[in-house]
Amino acid sequence: MMSFTSPLAVGVLGRGVVDPSLPIIHADDAGLLRGLAAFETLRVYAGRPFAMAEHLQRLCHSAERMRLPAPDPAALEDLAEETLAAADVADCSLRFTVTGGRPSSDPVAFVVVMPLPPELEAIRARGVRAVSLQLGTDPRLRLDAPWLLDGVKSTSYAVNMAAFDEARRRGAEDAVFIAAEGSVLEGPVTNVWWRRAGMLYTPSLDLGILAGVTRAHVLRLADEAGYRVAEGWFPLAELAAADEAFSSSSVRELMPIVALDDAALGNGRPGEAALGLQAALRRAVAA
Repeated sequence: MMSFTSPLAVGVLGRGVVDPSLPIIHADDAGLLRGLAAFETLRVYAGRPFAMAEHLQRLCHSAERMRLPAPDPAALEDLAEETLAAADVADCSLRFTVTGGRPSSDPVAFVVVMPLPPELEAIRARGVRAVSLQLGTDPRLRLDAPWLLDGVKSTSYAVNMAAFDEARRRGAEDAVFIAAEGSVLEGPVTNVWWRRAGMLYTPSLDLGILAGVTRAHVLRLADEAGYRVAEGWFPLAELAAADEAFSSSSVRELMPIVALDDAALGNGRPGEAALGLQAALRRAVAA
């Protein structure tokens, strides 16, 4: 889990850029009271947001699933540009949030520009240790129960944060969620990948996991790099026996996983696929 820092700039839809030290959410906002809020976080490279259209599309999807009024992507994009200009920083992260609002008002939409975690590259160079944590639900239940909001990126992150706490308690930095029947799912804030020889494996979206924007780019980059990719339902034992493993997310990009449940993965060092595809992702961003 990365360190928390103060925002560089904040913009609120309908108000523009505001003082980051001033509150923008009321005590009776449904996002605060009930977790009724959707969000997206993306990375900004040299002042350019990467894959912003895909992130805003997913934000609208999450809002629709949560019965929130759909945000205006064009208005949010304009607000993002204004807020990034106020932050005046080349490389950072950008977060969009749409809350349920107050009982007597419309939802609140805002943008926050955050600095990148300073320890990110050092962590990538050595890789992270992870633990497996079993969830109580079967993926088949998640697929048949729309109220569980599979694939939705909401601010109801208490379980995800508790997973990081448990990982730290067990001497690790990250976690991998496992379904009740044993299938590998995803990390608290990432998608999960592993390699055996020239084959890459990643859990299928049919499991109800988040359709990561970076995940979609890695699928394309893996194909261009000559890897065969299998998406499916895989038991934890297959991940544990991999030649290497890594996670993907917008801010962390590709992060090698070098140990799982106190056992080394592969040779215990960042692997060729993680390093090669990370470099390919950076090239794609710069193109």
